[in-house]
Amino acid sequence: MVKPSAAQVVSSVIADVRRGGDAALIRLAAKFDKVKLTARTLRVPPQKFAEAYRSLDPDIRRAIDACARRIQDFHYEEAKRAPKTWTVLKNGVRLGQIFNPIDAVGIYVPGGRFSYPSTLLMTAIPARLAGVGRVAVVTPPGRLSPEILAAAHVAGVEELYQVGGPAAIAALALGTRTIPKVDLIIGPGNAFVTEAKRQLFGEVGIDLLAGPSELAVLADDTASPDVVAADMAAQAEHDPDARSYLISLSKRLVDQVRSRLPKELLSRCVLSYESDRRKAFACANALAAEHVEIVLASPKDCLDTVKNGGAFFLNGWSPAVMGDYWAGPSHVLPTGRSARFASGLSVLTFLKRSSLIEISGAAYRKGWKAALKMAESEGLTQHANALKSRATDEEKTGL
Repeated sequence: MVKPSAAQVVSSVIADVRRGGDAALIRLAAKFDKVKLTARTLRVPPQKFAEAYRSLDPDIRRAIDACARRIQDFHYEEAKRAPKTWTVLKNGVRLGQIFNPIDAVGIYVPGGRFSYPSTLLMTAIPARLAGVGRVAVVTPPGRLSPEILAAAHVAGVEELYQVGGPAAIAALALGTRTIPKVDLIIGPGNAFVTEAKRQLFGEVGIDLLAGPSELAVLADDTASPDVVAADMAAQAEHDPDARSYLISLSKRLVDQVRSRLPKELLSRCVLSYESDRRKAFACANALAAEHVEIVLASPKDCLDTVKNGGAFFLNGWSPAVMGDYWAGPSHVLPTGRSARFASGLSVLTFLKRSSLIEISGAAYRKGWKAALKMAESEGLTQHANALKSRATDEEKTGL
């Protein structure tokens, strides 16, 4: 029997949710998650968030609060600097741009091998600071992590649904009786979640197509081999397909790091030596990794050359794992070399830009004939008629 591809499985799930709504979500949860749900239990009551927060171990609660404050502070500063509506008036034509928050956003918080309350904080807090009107969180069903519920409380989330995988993405994109549709879906997930986002893009907006996590470490002999090995192992433990790269200007460092990496994670790590700084920088730039740690004697010196990276972590005291939780910027970052053209999640992710055009009558009379010639050259008769409809008989003479 041929095993169906991820694309086929996801396509079938989307069609099921499109036809069956809540009933399909309940069937799919029983099939894939081995969890019995009802229409009443799909949505988790908000009071459960506060209860989970209060029930947490005090140390965990303080940790969530501390990380949330850092995320809040960074994105507050970003929001202050975000583009604002602007206009300019020249020769009777007012042009500008209007920035508005997206109305409704869905956030996917992964489950499975690990629980990720940090992802909820790193997505919901920027959305709220951007002014998003409605934020809906989905996370796989079963024993819901109290840390995720507590993070929802801290982030000010009011909607959380226990539905996961491609069914959750379909529910957010298409809407069901219980889960109203959203305009944008964000958040990382496994290959099936990513495929669902890919297939539904166009019916709904998405942030990015996330792949396996990755780290590139650009280092010289000032780096600690123990620290570099620890950082590479931390990234490699995310997923069997995760990758950690070391680009070292020191051959000795390569040997030292290799000897310190856990054997079970060694196959997920790629270590290379490059004596030429320019070639090393070019290699890091070509990788365009999700996380780029720059552990050099002068780490800022290479930023004019190494421009491709989801986030840059400078010096040995700025590991990617601090970016995962505490530093402040969102840890939802482009993977699979997409940092060449894409950016990580931020307040800007939740803002949409519209052009503003206001033409006075006098300015129209000066410019409409140029537009008319363009319309005629493209063979668009009704475009030309629309332009002529505003012209006087005298202006039409001689056309």
